[in-house]
Amino acid sequence: QIQGTIFPAPNFNPIMDAQLLGGALQGISCEKDVLIDILTQRCNSQRLMIAEAYRDMYGRDLITDLKENLSHHFKEVMVGLMYPPASYDAHELWHALKGEDTEEKCLIDILASRSNMEIFQMKEAYLMQYNNDLQQDIDSETSGHFRDTLMNLAQGTRMEGYADPSTAAQDAMILWEACQQKTGEHKNMLQMILCNKSYQQLWMVFQEFQNISGQDIVDAINECYDGYFQELLVAIVLCVRDKPSYFAYRLYNAIHDFGFHNKTVIRILIARSEIDLMNIRRRYKERYGKSLFHDIKHFASGHYESALLAICAGDAEDY
Repeated sequence: QIQGTIFPAPNFNPIMDAQLLGGALQGISCEKDVLIDILTQRCNSQRLMIAEAYRDMYGRDLITDLKENLSHHFKEVMVGLMYPPASYDAHELWHALKGEDTEEKCLIDILASRSNMEIFQMKEAYLMQYNNDLQQDIDSETSGHFRDTLMNLAQGTRMEGYADPSTAAQDAMILWEACQQKTGEHKNMLQMILCNKSYQQLWMVFQEFQNISGQDIVDAINECYDGYFQELLVAIVLCVRDKPSYFAYRLYNAIHDFGFHNKTVIRILIARSEIDLMNIRRRYKERYGKSLFHDIKHFASGHYESALLAICAGDAEDY
């Protein structure tokens, strides 16, 4: 059972919430605890209703007021919570593509893990928000087989729910050859299979791959390829197998490998908060021995820490 950590608040009153937020933001000093209490304890659709009530009440935009009153990572969390999911993905992709340096890992996290519908909505949001075509931006800002694979994922044309056992061995054979030969044509076939076959089909293909080669597909990809192309292919495989495990692994790396990569932690917590963050927490604890709650507490501080922990929604035994 897939579950998030943020649910619709019972007895929800957007007008009262808007009033409380107005008081917190317009006072002499910004009452950050009030912002955390409200914005992390309402689901996304409720937050959007609060923003509407806020505009009616104050004639001001809530996101603008949050940006003006807050700073640093705490601001990123509070503002990020105010975007609808597709707009948030679009926002993150835009900054990953158009920032000073392309943030390849952000592109990988989003495009390797979203469904066709999520990709379609994200492209629409991207066009509306930035008046740009997502695929054109990927085309101009990335290169090589990494670019081709991202472009393929961004089409959102993965088959859904369909599996054909009779072709699984054939697909596995193509993947195995692609890991042996490594020609441009083989790389194309490899990414075509990983980007377009259904998750159900790929489960069988990976099993057949193991039978044919005696090797796990992830190990084979890691041995044969390198760079962001390799990272993207592995991400697709891991998402097919178990998305919560993939995100637990990404969070662990973001917290431990880069001395707390704030952007990644914020993005994953917000994006998965109403989808599978509870499952991600469980996988994190199983795999790494420490809870996600514990690790965030250890690395973040102040209101930023409080906001992340509220989204993570830990239990007493998680400290």
